[in-house]
Amino acid sequence: MHAYVTDETIDEAAVRAAVDAPDCGATVVFYGVIRNHDGGEDVRALDYSAHPEAERFLRELVAEEQAATGLRFAAVHRVGSLKIGDAALVAAVAAAHRGEAFAAIERLVERIKHEVPIWKRQHFASGSSEWVGLDR
Repeated sequence: MHAYVTDETIDEAAVRAAVDAPDCGATVVFYGVIRNHDGGEDVRALDYSAHPEAERFLRELVAEEQAATGLRFAAVHRVGSLKIGDAALVAAVAAAHRGEAFAAIERLVERIKHEVPIWKRQHFASGSSEWVGLDR
Protein backbone atom coordinates (compact mmCIF):
# COMPACT_ATOMS: atom_id res chain seq x y z
CA MET A 1 0.00 0.00 0.00
CA HIS A 2 1.29 3.43 -0.94
CA ALA A 3 0.21 5.59 2.01
CA TYR A 4 2.67 7.41 4.21
CA VAL A 5 3.75 10.65 5.88
CA THR A 6 7.10 12.16 4.93
CA ASP A 7 9.27 15.20 5.46
CA GLU A 8 10.64 14.83 1.90
CA THR A 9 9.29 16.31 -1.33
CA ILE A 10 6.42 14.13 -2.56
CA ASP A 11 7.01 12.18 -5.77
CA GLU A 12 3.72 12.73 -7.61
CA ALA A 13 4.64 10.23 -10.34
CA ALA A 14 5.20 7.49 -7.73
CA VAL A 15 1.81 8.17 -6.15
CA ARG A 16 0.13 7.95 -9.54
CA ALA A 17 2.08 4.82 -10.48
CA ALA A 18 0.99 3.13 -7.24
CA VAL A 19 -2.61 3.03 -8.48
CA ASP A 20 -2.04 2.35 -12.18
CA ALA A 21 -3.60 -0.88 -13.43
CA PRO A 22 -4.66 -2.14 -16.86
CA ASP A 23 -8.30 -2.52 -15.78
CA CYS A 24 -8.56 1.14 -14.74
CA GLY A 25 -9.68 3.62 -17.36
CA ALA A 26 -9.52 6.65 -15.07
CA THR A 27 -6.85 7.87 -12.69
CA VAL A 28 -7.52 11.05 -10.74
CA VAL A 29 -4.67 12.73 -8.88
CA PHE A 30 -5.18 15.40 -6.23
CA TYR A 31 -2.16 17.66 -5.89
CA GLY A 32 -2.69 19.89 -2.85
CA VAL A 33 -0.22 22.78 -2.80
CA ILE A 34 0.55 25.59 -0.39
CA ARG A 35 -1.17 28.76 -1.56
CA ASN A 36 -0.16 32.34 -0.78
CA HIS A 37 -3.35 33.42 0.99
CA ASP A 38 -5.97 32.28 3.50
CA GLY A 39 -8.87 34.13 5.07
CA GLY A 40 -7.92 37.39 3.39
CA GLU A 41 -4.33 37.30 4.69
CA ASP A 42 -1.10 36.78 2.79
CA VAL A 43 0.54 33.48 3.73
CA ARG A 44 4.33 33.23 3.45
CA ALA A 45 4.91 29.65 4.67
CA LEU A 46 3.41 26.68 6.53
CA ASP A 47 4.69 24.18 9.05
CA TYR A 48 2.96 20.79 9.20
CA SER A 49 3.19 18.70 12.36
CA ALA A 50 1.90 15.16 12.75
CA HIS A 51 0.88 12.93 15.63
CA PRO A 52 3.39 10.06 15.98
CA GLU A 53 0.74 7.66 14.67
CA ALA A 54 -0.51 9.86 11.80
CA GLU A 55 0.88 7.44 9.23
CA ARG A 56 -1.04 4.56 10.80
CA PHE A 57 -4.24 6.64 10.61
CA LEU A 58 -3.54 7.43 6.95
CA ARG A 59 -2.81 3.79 6.05
CA GLU A 60 -5.97 2.58 7.83
CA LEU A 61 -8.09 5.20 6.08
CA VAL A 62 -6.71 4.25 2.65
CA ALA A 63 -7.25 0.54 3.42
CA GLU A 64 -10.86 1.25 4.49
CA GLU A 65 -11.58 3.12 1.25
CA GLN A 66 -10.03 0.34 -0.84
CA ALA A 67 -12.03 -2.34 1.00
CA ALA A 68 -15.28 -0.39 0.73
CA THR A 69 -14.99 0.43 -2.98
CA GLY A 70 -12.61 -2.07 -4.55
CA LEU A 71 -10.76 0.87 -6.12
CA ARG A 72 -7.02 1.54 -6.00
CA PHE A 73 -5.88 4.37 -3.67
CA ALA A 74 -2.59 6.02 -2.72
CA ALA A 75 -1.83 9.05 -0.55
CA VAL A 76 1.25 10.83 0.76
CA HIS A 77 1.16 13.76 3.19
CA ARG A 78 4.16 15.94 3.81
CA VAL A 79 5.20 17.37 7.17
CA GLY A 80 7.78 19.97 8.14
CA SER A 81 8.36 23.46 6.79
CA LEU A 82 6.78 24.06 3.39
CA LYS A 83 6.87 27.11 1.18
CA ILE A 84 4.37 28.53 -1.29
CA GLY A 85 3.90 26.10 -4.20
CA ASP A 86 5.12 23.01 -2.32
CA ALA A 87 2.87 19.94 -2.36
CA ALA A 88 1.43 19.09 1.05
CA LEU A 89 -0.78 16.19 -0.06
CA VAL A 90 -0.71 14.05 -3.17
CA ALA A 91 -3.43 11.42 -3.47
CA ALA A 92 -4.56 9.24 -6.35
CA VAL A 93 -7.44 6.93 -7.17
CA ALA A 94 -7.81 4.61 -10.12
CA ALA A 95 -11.14 3.19 -11.23
CA ALA A 96 -12.76 1.69 -14.29
CA HIS A 97 -14.66 4.94 -14.98
CA ARG A 98 -14.03 8.64 -14.31
CA GLY A 99 -17.18 9.32 -12.27
CA GLU A 100 -16.31 6.85 -9.55
CA ALA A 101 -12.67 8.01 -9.56
CA PHE A 102 -13.65 11.67 -9.08
CA ALA A 103 -16.10 10.81 -6.29
CA ALA A 104 -13.54 8.58 -4.59
CA ILE A 105 -10.74 11.16 -4.62
CA GLU A 106 -13.07 13.78 -3.13
CA ARG A 107 -14.08 11.40 -0.34
CA LEU A 108 -10.48 10.37 0.33
CA VAL A 109 -9.13 13.93 0.54
CA GLU A 110 -11.96 15.03 2.84
CA ARG A 111 -11.37 12.05 5.13
CA ILE A 112 -7.63 12.75 5.26
CA LYS A 113 -8.29 16.40 6.09
CA HIS A 114 -10.71 15.55 8.90
CA GLU A 115 -9.42 12.26 10.31
CA VAL A 116 -5.64 12.12 10.04
CA PRO A 117 -3.97 13.95 12.96
CA ILE A 118 -1.82 16.38 10.99
CA TRP A 119 -1.87 20.05 11.89
CA LYS A 120 -0.62 23.11 10.10
CA ARG A 121 0.72 26.40 11.36
CA GLN A 122 0.27 29.20 8.86
CA HIS A 123 2.80 32.03 8.89
CA PHE A 124 1.35 35.28 7.60
CA ALA A 125 3.16 38.19 5.95
CA SER A 126 2.03 40.35 8.89
CA GLY A 127 4.28 38.31 11.20
CA SER A 128 1.41 36.54 12.96
CA SER A 129 0.65 32.85 12.73
CA GLU A 130 -2.21 30.45 13.45
CA TRP A 131 -2.66 26.70 13.95
CA VAL A 132 -5.25 24.90 11.83
CA GLY A 133 -6.69 21.43 12.46
CA LEU A 134 -5.99 21.12 16.16
CA ASP A 135 -9.51 19.74 16.65
CA ARG A 136 -8.50 16.28 15.40
